[in-house]
Amino acid sequence: MTPLLTINLLRVLFVTFCAVIGANISSALIGNLWPGLVLGLVLGLVVVLIDRLLKGVSLRLFSSATFGLLLGLIFANLLMASQVLRYQSETMQWSVRLIVYAVFGYLGMMLAMRSSRDEFSLIIPYVRFARETTQHEPLVVDTNVIIDGRISDLCATGFLSRSLIVPRFVLDELQLLADSREPAKRERGRRGLEILNQLQGSRKVELTVHDSTSEDVDLGADARLVRIAKVLKARLLTNDYALSQVARLQRVAVLNLSDLTRALRPTVVAGDEIDLHLVKEGRESHQAVGYLPDGTMIVVNHARAHVGKTRTVVVASALQTTAGRLIFAELKNGAAQASVSREPI
Repeated sequence: MTPLLTINLLRVLFVTFCAVIGANISSALIGNLWPGLVLGLVLGLVVVLIDRLLKGVSLRLFSSATFGLLLGLIFANLLMASQVLRYQSETMQWSVRLIVYAVFGYLGMMLAMRSSRDEFSLIIPYVRFARETTQHEPLVVDTNVIIDGRISDLCATGFLSRSLIVPRFVLDELQLLADSREPAKRERGRRGLEILNQLQGSRKVELTVHDSTSEDVDLGADARLVRIAKVLKARLLTNDYALSQVARLQRVAVLNLSDLTRALRPTVVAGDEIDLHLVKEGRESHQAVGYLPDGTMIVVNHARAHVGKTRTVVVASALQTTAGRLIFAELKNGAAQASVSREPI
């Protein structure tokens, strides 16, 4: 059962409970259950209406308001304890007391709701509220980053938040891909579902499926992801460049795995020595090609005879292309290695 259906069912049960209680009380007092039934029904509907109006109020905001109200009532009580109104009439004292309590309670709630957690330490010096770090903020993940597969390894390292949120429509997209007639799409969808099952079974990850509201149905997938991240005050985890830019324009924090890969890419400058496995021949007749762990291609001059072997190369230069970096290198002590490779076995 989805959370929305569960909430509506609880509301119906609450209204029914109020109506039954009202009917029992009315039947016991006046012998007629209908006035109490109607009054209980109206009271239950009013409470449900208040609940709908407080939809955007979080538990943190409610606790802050309660704390501020308590402080306001304490100050109002201290003011009334001074008995500055002892020579006034009972009616005047009651009216002033009501106004003072209402004003101080209101001001206390407003000040508390506008204050941060650190500011509470000024009032309660020996109590420090735990700071929420970005490491523990929830992450909303999209379809591409799930299929990518690196998310499970990243979560295992502990660098990402343990709380992952998967929107329901992302699951629907993965299921649609898994049922596709095209082998490539079917393989991508099944891979994404397998990764989600691994994450759900991991003790290091808290995976939650978020059900979208009816207001989000008409929006596109990217817009729905950004909206969910804003509503949940979560960060968006993706490897889609366009989605990252759109989210940042709407002031949503984004973690892009492609940006992380570029940031962790090893820096290679001219003169560096690298042990490189040469995997294939290059474009020129004397060249051989190898790859760094991050996929960067290195073209080694005068090394075609060493294809299939691991050799120490010296970086000569690097070229930035639209497809990425292209590094040119030379064999270290190339003549000696070439002579050794030509010796008969």
